[in-house]
Amino acid sequence: MQRIISAMECYLSALPDAERIEAINALRQAIHQLSPFRDQPVDCVLWIKQDDITANDYNPNNVAPPEKRLLSKSLELDGFTQPIVVSENESHHYEIIDGFHRHEIGKSKATLRRQLKGYLPVTCLRKERQEKFDRMAATIRHNRARGRHQINAMSEIVRELSLLDWDDEKIGKELGMDSDEVLRLKQINGLLELFADRRYSEGWTVK
Repeated sequence: MQRIISAMECYLSALPDAERIEAINALRQAIHQLSPFRDQPVDCVLWIKQDDITANDYNPNNVAPPEKRLLSKSLELDGFTQPIVVSENESHHYEIIDGFHRHEIGKSKATLRRQLKGYLPVTCLRKERQEKFDRMAATIRHNRARGRHQINAMSEIVRELSLLDWDDEKIGKELGMDSDEVLRLKQINGLLELFADRRYSEGWTVK
């Protein structure tokens, strides 16, 4: 074991930064494949170039200015204690599932850019959760677990899932909602197609 560690230290120390980061990522991925915890995304944190990470177009999370300033200060003083959760939807191209504001601050703040050498820490969703609407559901779960989400954006996602023939039960199960909450989010859009064939207590059905 010590010989392996010494050889690895010798190999890595001889590389320039960019090649060293690439090599460390490769070693982590190799170890991850053999890890008893390989089903857990956090078992493998990679350093990815900031320009290879993009925001998604559906995030319903919002951070108030005071919280955003506190997050910025935390990243400067404490460093990144949580990786950005991403989906690798193309080779070496990553879309954010959770951590948009950490990404935004890490990419835009000059002191952090210098500290991080233009990289950010990420962990990837499992391959079977890579479809767009699986990613959308994962973003909602992350946001709701922290108690922060924008109702209108949540409603729009429920609308999109409904139009893809997800029924209320599946939407509720995937997004961690009960049937009444799913119904309320549908009502916000006020779109008739979301209520097609739903029978009300008065005995009439929307057509």
